[in-house]
Amino acid sequence: MKYRRLGKTELKVSIVGVGTWQFGGEWGIEYTQDEADAILDQAAALGINLIDTAECYGDHLSESFIGSYLSRRKREDWIVATKFGHHFHERFTRTDTFSAEEVVKQLDASLKALQTDYIDLYQFHSGPDSLFDNDALWTTLDKQIQAGKIRHLGTSIASNANIHQTDSSDKVNAKVIQVVYNRLDRAPEELVFPSCRQQDLGVLARVPLASGYLSGKYKPGAIFDKTDVRHRHDQEITKLRLEEVQLIRRDEVPAGMDMAKWALAWCLKHDAVTSVIPGCKNPEQVVANASAVELISDNHPQAWKA
Repeated sequence: MKYRRLGKTELKVSIVGVGTWQFGGEWGIEYTQDEADAILDQAAALGINLIDTAECYGDHLSESFIGSYLSRRKREDWIVATKFGHHFHERFTRTDTFSAEEVVKQLDASLKALQTDYIDLYQFHSGPDSLFDNDALWTTLDKQIQAGKIRHLGTSIASNANIHQTDSSDKVNAKVIQVVYNRLDRAPEELVFPSCRQQDLGVLARVPLASGYLSGKYKPGAIFDKTDVRHRHDQEITKLRLEEVQLIRRDEVPAGMDMAKWALAWCLKHDAVTSVIPGCKNPEQVVANASAVELISDNHPQAWKA
């Protein structure tokens, strides 16, 4: 595994992390604790130390799987990132809960679910600017840092071009930007990434495989189960994206190379990206994701200097 400095947090993070939205039951699989443990054990064996989750991946369900796992392992071996701002009601249904008072309740619920005394990275979760621009919220979160419940703050921006929340990072003491970035969606390159470099922000690339489309496993016309969030994607847009994937495989991916490996490495080669956080349905996918490291050099601005 290779590691990078996560911006001004100074945390040493693996360049491949574990995204855990799937643990919440919205990607076509219901998980058991043993299955979640197997994924996280495989990640640990490969040197992965970053777990990304959220309050609304299930009603703290993903966090609960992770918390049970952490309670039986060394908590200090992991960098745990979670998010705030949404309340899960049922599959694919959430409401916004971004007030200072509600967020403190969410934080305490996340700490309880994660069975930990602190969260390494607590992220504003894909909310509008009108709810982001709330001094009371950020003042309250700073108090939670002082209380030791949070180590660092970050922002998971909803729009891949949200330059307002990115530019405001220093103002609100956010040190990390999480953003959708992949070969099919390069919007952050124009404004967001230059701002991140200027502020020395860590960047977590979420959905680096474009919801699995860049795995190369799906062809135009693919059908997804109603328990899989991808069944909600616009069918025509999905068809066009999968057609584009076929062209990318033909024109850009070296012959014989696994496309997912190539796609993750493609993200990691950008000089603003610290780490990718792909989802993984089983330990085999963890191994496949981690193999992207083989294509990455140590010549990166954030490469960890031992």
